Amino acid sequence: MGKIKYEMHTDRSGEMNNEAMLQLKSMFLAPYMQLATALIGKARHAGGNMFRHQLDTMAILIDYGYIDSVLLKASVIHDVIEDVPGFDYSLIVNADEEGADVYKLVLEVTKKEGQPKSDYLRGIIANGSQRAKVLKCADRISNMISLGFVTDPEFIERYCDETEYFILPIALEVDYNMYQELINLIITRRKYLEDSGYIDRKKRMAAGAAANTKIRP
Repeated sequence: MGKIKYEMHTDRSGEMNNEAMLQLKSMFLAPYMQLATALIGKARHAGGNMFRHQLDTMAILIDYGYIDSVLLKASVIHDVIEDVPGFDYSLIVNADEEGADVYKLVLEVTKKEGQPKSDYLRGIIANGSQRAKVLKCADRISNMISLGFVTDPEFIERYCDETEYFILPIALEVDYNMYQELINLIITRRKYLEDSGYIDRKKRMAAGAAANTKIRP
């Protein structure tokens, strides 16, 4: 069975219209926001906490025109299973009539304990649903924006490389505008590495190591 091809989302209309507003108004997001508050005590590398990141991810989806109740509900709690030890998944399943579908989507974007990050991301590329891929792109946009507050150059470099290798192919499949934003974020974060002198220092260290290797008997 071949890989499923999804229709790429290319529209980004700007202001929310009345139809979308009414759709959003009818969604019961509060129960999921309550579940997400379990993440308030989880600090982020860039500052803030994981609860804020959940809401930021939802805001990015709305910004891109996604008014999909299952997708938005999942975005609000997409890290709870991974980051809250012993989290009771039945709280998601029983949150409302869409709970089972929301839980299924959250599982798609949850890295299993002990699973290598590369295997996890390859799994989303190969087998993820369209919702899972869109959610992963919004999640990474939020993370890449937060990366602007991180000062660890090795972490920034590693995260940019990971985004380029794994997330850009996902974005290119499902949402061209997200793809463009991710490219711009990678460029700006790598420019910081250049401006800070990190790239030059890394090249000098590599050259020095190579020279030392050559002179060894």
